[in-house]
Amino acid sequence: MKTINLCKLLCIGIWLSTNVNFAQDQAAVYSKINQDLISKESPMKTYVIEREIPNAGNLTPEQLQGIARTSNKVLSEMGSGIEWVQSYVTENKVYCVYRSENKEAIMAHAKKGGFPADKISELSTIIDPSTARD
Repeated sequence: MKTINLCKLLCIGIWLSTNVNFAQDQAAVYSKINQDLISKESPMKTYVIEREIPNAGNLTPEQLQGIARTSNKVLSEMGSGIEWVQSYVTENKVYCVYRSENKEAIMAHAKKGGFPADKISELSTIIDPSTARD
């Protein structure tokens, strides 16, 4: 009986230490990604674009794929100086993260792709759980 409980405790301890290490590793990765997004060494800045799209949360996978293809095509035509990092789809808006040399390139991308760009904000800094560490 005591051996089984000791084994359970040992397994729980190993599981906890593994998950703590995983969480720390994951936080370090996110921290590095965040630092890269706001790197002062790169001529490209990071922007968040707010796009009002009614019922965006109800777009089908095929519709989202079409939007992504259009965006990629326009980016390819524009060449360097602008990159799409990722987008977050909510009920009635899409928030996109882009790296670009300036806001004008983002506005040109939106116009060429037929996308709304209701608000374009330059990212000042990024915080995440690792920000709380000493």
